[in-house]
Amino acid sequence: MGTKLERISQLSTENPEMVFTSIGHMINKELLKECHEKMDGDKAVGIDGITKEEYGKNLEENLDKLVERLKKKSYKPQPARQVEIPKDNGKTRPLRIYCYEDKLVQEALRRLLEAVFEPHFYEEMMGFRPNRGCHKALRRLNGMIEEHPTNYVLDADIKGFFGHIDHEWTVKFIENRIKDPNITRLVRRMLKAGIMKDFRYEEAEEGSGQGSVCSPIIANIYMHYVLIRWFKEKVKPCLRGYAEIIVYADDFVCCFQYKKEAEEFYERLKQRMKHFGLELEESKSRLTEFGRYAQEQCGKKGKKPGTFTFLGFTHYCSKSRNGKFRVKRKTSRKKFAKKCREVHREIAKMRILPLAQIIKKLNQILAGYYHYYGITDNFKGINDFCYRVRRSLFYWLNRRSQKKSYTWEAFNAMLKEYPLAHPEIYVSIYG
Repeated sequence: MGTKLERISQLSTENPEMVFTSIGHMINKELLKECHEKMDGDKAVGIDGITKEEYGKNLEENLDKLVERLKKKSYKPQPARQVEIPKDNGKTRPLRIYCYEDKLVQEALRRLLEAVFEPHFYEEMMGFRPNRGCHKALRRLNGMIEEHPTNYVLDADIKGFFGHIDHEWTVKFIENRIKDPNITRLVRRMLKAGIMKDFRYEEAEEGSGQGSVCSPIIANIYMHYVLIRWFKEKVKPCLRGYAEIIVYADDFVCCFQYKKEAEEFYERLKQRMKHFGLELEESKSRLTEFGRYAQEQCGKKGKKPGTFTFLGFTHYCSKSRNGKFRVKRKTSRKKFAKKCREVHREIAKMRILPLAQIIKKLNQILAGYYHYYGITDNFKGINDFCYRVRRSLFYWLNRRSQKKSYTWEAFNAMLKEYPLAHPEIYVSIYG
């Protein structure tokens, strides 16, 4: 099946104007079985309570029935179970948990959509794509600021992006490349499957639920047509100065040479988002004087250059050892504080376990943190995090009994026997 999808991708690449009119039949037993084999079996279950293991006991029969329903157009996804995940600001983020069989169909559809649309996405789109990621997005942004005449940065935030994706616009965007009624029907049914919340059914009038296997590719298709293609093909050619954009899912940053053009774009952006059912979070969106000449210009005005946050890092103007302009970055305060709270709670839960198990788990957490935040110029950030982890560990180990377990001297001696992972820079922004 991989070869067939590769052929679709090749056709899409070689024929930019090609519209696929009959590819729904590719969601067959062979593809669904392949999706089943690669599906994570440890995920939470949907409203039917069926796990991957249970579904796999009668896999052949289950897939035959599923394919038959797809052919007869009688397949209808079940409502997703919705849970609320706490956010830092006290609010919650809705997460949808789908039934296992629906996940299989979503994964098959995702692969098909990706094969058709991936060749047409711009390089500036970095989220949920093969061979791309956060660090590559940061490298590209670094080049946009250091190697070009960027003087202003627009850091924009879309309010509840995944929850406000318009279903009709989504279908229209997909039909630009795929005019197969079977695919259209499947997309509509998935988007409108609804949710079960507090044991009550609610219809889904808009949005593509976070937790859906298809959500990332649908989000990329939506952002491609709403923002990136518009910026690259309509906005940028009309500007006098330098301008560029970098996008990761619904998070994006725009760089401009001239302030007036940046301000005009921001106003047009708000109108365009509104046209497609979206809205900018204006309290989190701002235009910042930033770049090679920002320090000089801000110094004349008696103020410091601004900063902006992207993908968990706060970017700020600085200089290299030889005095040249450099963009540097550090872990954002918000992300740092959130992770410290999470680890503090995690240690509290683990404090009754043997010390070796606690240290092993903490080293897994630290390694993951270092591999993401261990980036050029951010050694202090990861070192501070390691220090906070040690403080939390000391605090909770001394509450395993009424008697104080460790002095600082004894605690440091224990860490020599059970060492915590040391901070290390894993990612070069210039690599």
